Amino acid sequence: MPFTSLRSLRSSSKGPADPPSWAFGDLGPSIEAAGWVGSSKLPAAADVGGPCSDDGTASTLFIIGAQRRLRAMAIPAGTESARPFLPAKNFAICKSFYETLGFNKILDSEVATFQVGSSAFILQDYYQPEWAGNFMMQLMVDDLDAWWAHIESLNLATAFDVQPPRPPVLQPWGLRVAYLVDPSGVLWHVAESRVGKP
Repeated sequence: MPFTSLRSLRSSSKGPADPPSWAFGDLGPSIEAAGWVGSSKLPAAADVGGPCSDDGTASTLFIIGAQRRLRAMAIPAGTESARPFLPAKNFAICKSFYETLGFNKILDSEVATFQVGSSAFILQDYYQPEWAGNFMMQLMVDDLDAWWAHIESLNLATAFDVQPPRPPVLQPWGLRVAYLVDPSGVLWHVAESRVGKP
């Protein structure tokens, strides 16, 4: 099955410009109901590529464009936040680490939920080295220098036997970032917010 692009499929004389409904797999009924199949409202994702049959009939490459359309639909009201689950090599020590940082512990049970600013995360009593060592969090702050002074004052490396936090540096992608690592190996990017930018 040759690899093609959406642009080449649309311009090909081999087959239809729009995909049949079965090209979307399980999303077919929803996409048909939205009126995208057989209409000019199909995503113009010219750089999206995927497999296509020899006769030019579309296959599941169109699901990518369809997912983009579905993401644009409104979500139900009352959605508040997404809260990641963080690992804990030692549950008690990790809870103490985040309490020392000043995060607000709003639940302490089989898991612990910590709040900082308008966001929160769930600390779980579970640890897997490869996962923890590749897990990162970003904390966006208005005053990074104040946060760095706060972090330095806590002497985290000695108190919790963690890597010494790294001071703020302007990164190539435009953010000033300080780094700290929790007792499980989770890397925190403490980054200074930029006005008008996410």
